[in-house]
Amino acid sequence: MSGKTHEELVTGQFGARAEAYLASAVHAGGEDLRAMAEMVRGHGAARLLDLGCGGGHVSYAVAPSVAEVVAYDLSEDMLAVVAKAAAARGLDNIVTRGGAAESLPYADAAFDFVFSRFSAHHWRDFEAGLREAARVLKPGGRAAFADVVSPGVAVLDTFLQAVELLRDPSHVRNRSRAEWEDATARAGFLPRVARSARLRLESAAWLQRMATPPVQAEAIRALQEGASADVRRHFAIERDGSFTIDTALFELERR
Repeated sequence: MSGKTHEELVTGQFGARAEAYLASAVHAGGEDLRAMAEMVRGHGAARLLDLGCGGGHVSYAVAPSVAEVVAYDLSEDMLAVVAKAAAARGLDNIVTRGGAAESLPYADAAFDFVFSRFSAHHWRDFEAGLREAARVLKPGGRAAFADVVSPGVAVLDTFLQAVELLRDPSHVRNRSRAEWEDATARAGFLPRVARSARLRLESAAWLQRMATPPVQAEAIRALQEGASADVRRHFAIERDGSFTIDTALFELERR
């Protein structure tokens, strides 16, 4: 047993892999990232919070269009990579700040935009993180959350959570689209647009990015090989273990 807090587990998992996430093709591109960049066009005076910034891809995409981006993450190693990459790209309006999503060190209504991508499934307290995001966003401000989503069917959900946890013990939960919609409404957001997509994960790169130990990688393959036809069909599991997941982008407005 590790005896670590969830925050220590997250920083331990991602700190040593910061460069891998910066280089990840899955994280560096996608329609959701392009949609976020489009949301901020024409808002040159805006201040934006990139919540759980990871390798910083949201920050790099939006920085040319706004006045300031705060790249916020629990991992100081991730933030160091983001600061270095931002400087190399000439994006001097990106600043970094460390901390947890559930306790943001900012005043109410401090931001015009709050964006978060592939982060929320790691939050210790999902709803507290959403409430904090709403608190620091100006009334009428825009938010965007992109993440892997659960299919919402029990057998498919169980498989997804199991392989995610085996790959990365800091994984908490992928919520369904309905869970996202209910939780964001409770936090104080109004829905605008919800976009669904499918994302193929190449098995070797997916495991290597998190340096998943062989015993856990073997357990994932065993689950895939023993899965029911319904599970194999939904996740389009391939011979080499590559598979396809559901993702969603929720564009929201602060009440």
